[in-house]
Amino acid sequence: MTTTTARAALRARLKSGELVVAPGVFDGISAHLVRRLGFTAGYLTGAGVAASGFGLPDIGLVTQTEMTERARMIARVLGDVPLIADADTGYGAALNVVRTVQEYEAAGVAAIQLEDQAFPKRCGHLPDKELIGTDEFLVKLRAALDARTDPDLVVIARTDARAPLGLDAAIERANAYAEAGADVLFVEAPQGTDEIERIAAEVKAPLLLNLVIGGLTPLESAERLRELGFAIAIHPSLALGAAAWGMVSGLAQLAGRDPQELAPSSPGDFFNLVGLAEWSAAGEKYAR
Repeated sequence: MTTTTARAALRARLKSGELVVAPGVFDGISAHLVRRLGFTAGYLTGAGVAASGFGLPDIGLVTQTEMTERARMIARVLGDVPLIADADTGYGAALNVVRTVQEYEAAGVAAIQLEDQAFPKRCGHLPDKELIGTDEFLVKLRAALDARTDPDLVVIARTDARAPLGLDAAIERANAYAEAGADVLFVEAPQGTDEIERIAAEVKAPLLLNLVIGGLTPLESAERLRELGFAIAIHPSLALGAAAWGMVSGLAQLAGRDPQELAPSSPGDFFNLVGLAEWSAAGEKYAR
């Protein structure tokens, strides 16, 4: 596949060492605004697509085909602005990862992000995440790298090991994924500035940091992340949270209700607006 202008732009930006700031995009208007405001990339947030597109919490309920079609539309709207796209766990085993990479690449994304959670995954800032083994993820990562036909397509490897296994294990996994050929490494949900600094010092590869409003990770400034040498900063919840709060405020006023009744202060609160509690209860029922 011939590379796209957007992929070439993202590769050039990463090579330059300049921080890529990528706001979350999840629908047509958010993508248009990111392009019109001059951002150097957009981040297709799986949580945002689940909530805004399908009325679902980010717990692995959205399918690969649903995400691919959203990626295709948003990549078209962004044009030459690179789209960094969340692909969760690759939606299955290594063979599923191959198809996911093929479909995302054909949809026009500039980068695809894959993670080492077990399926069904959970938002990285929710509790009770489960992982697959390092070796199993390395097989999926190799499948992703082999599946791309455009070498400019950036493959991002994310580890969620910080919460269940601790930061040492997360750094060890990240370095293993870097050694296997991942272009960018993403250690999800570090829980303090000291942990962000350790990741920057100890992971030997370009790094991505996820800045979620109300999440577990401190909201470091772009200037500080540049100093630490991060390559990409994603802000998946910024536009999504503002849009949701605008809807809550307007609809509560129309209904004669206090909008604070539904005001989310954490990712869990936000996902409860789209049924997290009910879906979690169903999951516990069938697990028993």
